[in-house]
Amino acid sequence: MIAGHLQIKNDNYYMVLNYTDANGKRRQPWIPTGLPAKGNKRRAEKLLLDTRQSFVPPVVSKENEDISSDMLFADYMELWLEIIRSSVEKTTFSSYTQMVKGKIAPYFRKTGIKLGELQARHIQSFYLYELKTVSASTVIHEHANIHKALKYAVKMDLIPYNPADKVERPKKQKYIADYYRLEELEQLFEATKDHPYSLLIQITAFYGLRRSEALGLRWDAIDFERNTITIRHIVTNAKIDGKYEIVREDRAKTKSSLRSLPLVDNIREKLLALKEQQKENKRICGNCYNREYDGYVFVDVMGNIFNPRNLSSNFSKLLELKGLRHIRFHDLRHSCASLLLANDVPMKQIQEWLGHSDISTTANIYSHLDYKSKLTSANVMDNVLTLPETEAVGWQT
Repeated sequence: MIAGHLQIKNDNYYMVLNYTDANGKRRQPWIPTGLPAKGNKRRAEKLLLDTRQSFVPPVVSKENEDISSDMLFADYMELWLEIIRSSVEKTTFSSYTQMVKGKIAPYFRKTGIKLGELQARHIQSFYLYELKTVSASTVIHEHANIHKALKYAVKMDLIPYNPADKVERPKKQKYIADYYRLEELEQLFEATKDHPYSLLIQITAFYGLRRSEALGLRWDAIDFERNTITIRHIVTNAKIDGKYEIVREDRAKTKSSLRSLPLVDNIREKLLALKEQQKENKRICGNCYNREYDGYVFVDVMGNIFNPRNLSSNFSKLLELKGLRHIRFHDLRHSCASLLLANDVPMKQIQEWLGHSDISTTANIYSHLDYKSKLTSANVMDNVLTLPETEAVGWQT
């Protein structure tokens, strides 16, 4: 474990690490914690300890003893990954790594372009190449990686400006969410009522949860006295150093994702029954029961947490087995939104229910489903605007 200490700068905590690189040079990178100095000393100390334990020193360029504008752009992108590794969430780092090592670095390594030689036209050519096989949304994510990495290069005075600023990004395609109608949801609930995923499916569809939020539900987030469910913990997968691992964190996608929802009677009774069943499973299994995931709502009879990646694929197989129309597990969230819209729930309330950070996000995804508001508009126009009656006549030539 490398050395390090906390430092306050501009009323915020920074982590100052201390290590010696492969060339014997002493390095002291400053890493922002994002925590104000006032009242956050313990949180900052814990973050420092975690960072010291997980920090991997950046790989030094083979051709140059240090990072420089003369290194290959492909090498710089991979080095940048290691630089930001300890300052981003595991899931974010996993996403960046797949983009950089899977697509960006291999493409630019073939070109032999150095960091200091990189121009907007080189990046544009990469996007055009990618658009032959992937969606515009994927290229936009690749652009975000490249832009962020080059922004750091400008900050380090390696290049005079960010060439990615001059590139035309492809237009993002509007996403049309798929979903189950009321009858299809009821068929799904009935068809899976005896399946281990039964309650997980019902709660996900009822509350419109993200997969990570549903799997991250813990018993301490359910208040059976006040009848509330609080969404504040996630369980997801991340590919770290070539291996998938389950990530469990006390956070949500955005601040708005942290929300409390009412616990309705039907789900309350089912949760209480599940809680008792888990106690019985522990008693029967004894030492064979997996205690690592104690406290989680959705575990199997042996105490193993439902793996997020397996859940998605198994859900698809389950629908096929039951003869139901295929949707993704995430589309249960969209099914919830469509039901709320169909029953005149305002868009603002749907935003809060789903935990979107901005109402524009909700509107962009679900506005095409809001048929009733369009019907209301049509009726208003029909009442206030009188159109002349005309007889059907043929076109004269």
